[in-house]
Amino acid sequence: MLNIQGIMKQAQAMQKKMEDMQNQLAQQEVEGSSGGGMVKVTLNGKFEMKKLEIDKSLVVADEADILEDLIVAAHNDAKNKVEAMMSDGMKNVTGGMNIPGLKLPF
Repeated sequence: MLNIQGIMKQAQAMQKKMEDMQNQLAQQEVEGSSGGGMVKVTLNGKFEMKKLEIDKSLVVADEADILEDLIVAAHNDAKNKVEAMMSDGMKNVTGGMNIPGLKLPF
């Protein structure tokens, strides 16, 4: 027979670890870049943009589309890094188990 009480305690402990990890991730910042570092975007663990740096040489009125593309690319680079950071955090919380459907709430 399954020890339901033990399973519930383990689930509560995992939930607490997940909450702690989410709080830690929310505080961390990741930088993505494009154009050889000429455009940099900093996101936190909640995917909120905290900083945008653009090399002044890119600010040319006739080439706004290039700058726009570089900003999008830098944002996507930072987003991918945040997702990787979250994935690593989940592996730590779950002990490497792959739990289908278990995703962070933010």
